[in-house]
Amino acid sequence: NTIEYFAPLLAGILLVYIRKQYIWGFIVTTLFMGLQIAANHPQMTYYLFLALGFLFLSELIRGILKKTPMKHFLISSGIVAASCLIGVGMNSQRIMANSEYIKETVRGKQILTNSSNTGGDSGMDKESMLMWSYGKLETLNLFIPRLMGGGSQEPEGKEMMAKIQELVQENVSSQAEYDRISKGFGNLTYWGDQPGTSGPAYQGAIVCFLALLGFFIAWKKYRYWILGASILTVFLAWGSNFMALSDFFIDFVPFYNKFRAPSSILVVVELLFPLIAIIGLYRFFTDQTLTQEYKQKILLYVGGGTLGFVLILLVFGKSLLGFHTENEKTYLPPFLLDYLIDERFKLFRIDAIKAFIYVAIAVGALFLVLKQKLNQNIALVIIGVVSLFDLWTVNKRYLNDDNYVDKIFAENPFQTESSDLMAEKVQGNPNLEPILANVNVNKTLETIAEKDKTHYRIFNNILGTFSETNTSYFKSSIGGYHAVKLRRYDDVINEYFQIMDSVKVPNILNLLNAKYLVLGGSEQPQAMPNPKANGNAWFVSDLKFVESPNQEIKAIGTINSKRTAVISIDDKKYFDGKPVQADSTAFINLTKYQPNELEFKSQSKTPQLAVFSEIYYPHGWKFFIDEKEVPYIKADYLLRAVHVPAGNHNVRMVFEPEVIEKGKWISLICFGLFILLSGFGIYFLYRKRDKRQMEKI
Repeated sequence: NTIEYFAPLLAGILLVYIRKQYIWGFIVTTLFMGLQIAANHPQMTYYLFLALGFLFLSELIRGILKKTPMKHFLISSGIVAASCLIGVGMNSQRIMANSEYIKETVRGKQILTNSSNTGGDSGMDKESMLMWSYGKLETLNLFIPRLMGGGSQEPEGKEMMAKIQELVQENVSSQAEYDRISKGFGNLTYWGDQPGTSGPAYQGAIVCFLALLGFFIAWKKYRYWILGASILTVFLAWGSNFMALSDFFIDFVPFYNKFRAPSSILVVVELLFPLIAIIGLYRFFTDQTLTQEYKQKILLYVGGGTLGFVLILLVFGKSLLGFHTENEKTYLPPFLLDYLIDERFKLFRIDAIKAFIYVAIAVGALFLVLKQKLNQNIALVIIGVVSLFDLWTVNKRYLNDDNYVDKIFAENPFQTESSDLMAEKVQGNPNLEPILANVNVNKTLETIAEKDKTHYRIFNNILGTFSETNTSYFKSSIGGYHAVKLRRYDDVINEYFQIMDSVKVPNILNLLNAKYLVLGGSEQPQAMPNPKANGNAWFVSDLKFVESPNQEIKAIGTINSKRTAVISIDDKKYFDGKPVQADSTAFINLTKYQPNELEFKSQSKTPQLAVFSEIYYPHGWKFFIDEKEVPYIKADYLLRAVHVPAGNHNVRMVFEPEVIEKGKWISLICFGLFILLSGFGIYFLYRKRDKRQMEKI
């Protein structure tokens, strides 16, 4: 939803800078800045404002060169700044909470000392950040959608795979050769630089042509900043394919290293190209200062150049574009590589021919307008209809009837019983295949949850522990996916679950209260109880103090965590006056569980340290013993711990983040300020209008 507000937000800013409509510009900018932030995709907002920096620089330079009064630039900049601040302020509750949270995640400060980390003291490492980098040549699929293939999984891929299997059976006789060939296969219908993609960032052939025309013909006050912003966003989208620029932004531009998948910045180009196309087309039709000869010359150069470029690709495409990856070239024998190249060239050729036809229609329509043989409005309709048809047909490849499922599957995507209806629907819709494939796993998870209704976690080792969501639908999970995981949890995943150690991994699962393990395969999953799981909370008798986070995370894989807690030396002072003494009869049990409030009953003859199988988070959580707030510490690198005196006690932890309450009041104040200033502004405009009408009388 974030990108829905790109255009109106930019319109508000242009109302201020270009049209000098300060009041309406303030209202529109503030409103859509608020909605933009509320859509809660800060990465897209950040990318938009990187591009808008060029608009600011353009207006500053125009002010310095006296193309526009410097006073206007200063007033406009002040209004836009105030609008953005109020828009951000109206979302203070969300922003402050996210800001507090982000510090403790993989986007925040590093905890471990890791020589392989390339992301600096904070943010992600460069490999993770730049994994989805657009290829330089791949950028041309803004204009021709299958220049480097479409999505990783397209219908044509099944036909290609069937033919490949046939060729392999006919030509491959040894297992060694078969194994070598297997290494060469990746995505059949996509051969770009990204690990995979659901489809190209296609702009539309006519849109790209008109954008190029706009860069030659639009007014300079629009042309240069849009061109600069477009170039920067394309260069940044290249990511690891333009490391000089990426390194600079990661190392020196604030917050850039908090975001991944640089190819996603192309959404900004998807705003700027249509914008410059519309502005250029408007001037082409309306500006009488441009002579017919000049328009014809520009149209000839841009239109002819674009069409000529497509023809070159059609004639010399195989040698220029390759249509294969380096991996395929290394491992695939010539008979398979040649087949792949031929099939991929066919996919490209279809789209290239279409692009040629669409651009030719647009060029022809504009040329006929110049020759006064076609009405301007009719030309616009022709261009609009053809462009819509172009975009519609390409988009239908990636969002079509197959993406829609029956209501029953939408409401319950984690089916636990197979049926004839499901089998029938899967035949007609490949997107339902995962639902059918996971039925047995889901049934196993459902059975566990129904038989044991206490609080615990499940370790699902069948569906991809840290990418699947099925387990969390039925019960608390060890895994699941989140793009912004808590740093400490992510560190433990990387330390222990990348290479599974038969001794250390069970220790970690016990710490995390993995009471059940789901193992085997999706056809015959097995639910195995884990009797050694530590439970929701336990008392320890020994403390192991360590000097660094690296020692702390290493230690938790080898200790007996039911008896010993690993504590950072920084928390040693917590135990001043708080002795910990062994008591074999002591116990602590969970009596109430809600995500934001947990209660425990404890009994012991001596003072104890209670460790809780709950992830440590330093903000908002409060501990109470017999309703008296007490401090708590981190134990075992990622868990919470609190000292409990001897005797019978009620231990309660509750999540009450102060930042939420503070943010709420700031949001209310900013919202009230927006309403007040907007009201005064509209009142002023109406008074001004009435005054002009009175003067006419």
